[in-house]
Amino acid sequence: MHTVTWRLFADLAEITGGREHTVSVDADGTVGDALDALIAEYSGLGDRVRDGDALADDVNLMQNGTPASLDSPLEDGDELAMFPPVTGG
Repeated sequence: MHTVTWRLFADLAEITGGREHTVSVDADGTVGDALDALIAEYSGLGDRVRDGDALADDVNLMQNGTPASLDSPLEDGDELAMFPPVTGG
């Protein structure tokens, strides 16, 4: 088993009631598996971050500080982050 930490921002943290969450996935798990584990714990999150089997267009996904996909393999202790697009001026 791998234990990974999710860091959530903006409305995603509001849906889950916090900014940091830990989930466990199989040793051969992917970022998508970690997302499924997180969604299983928090009702409403799946509707916000998923578009069918894909990640919603308005959600950014990072793994250890670099862009990731749902198919990216995991290592024990990875840090995953999800957040809506950031705009500024």
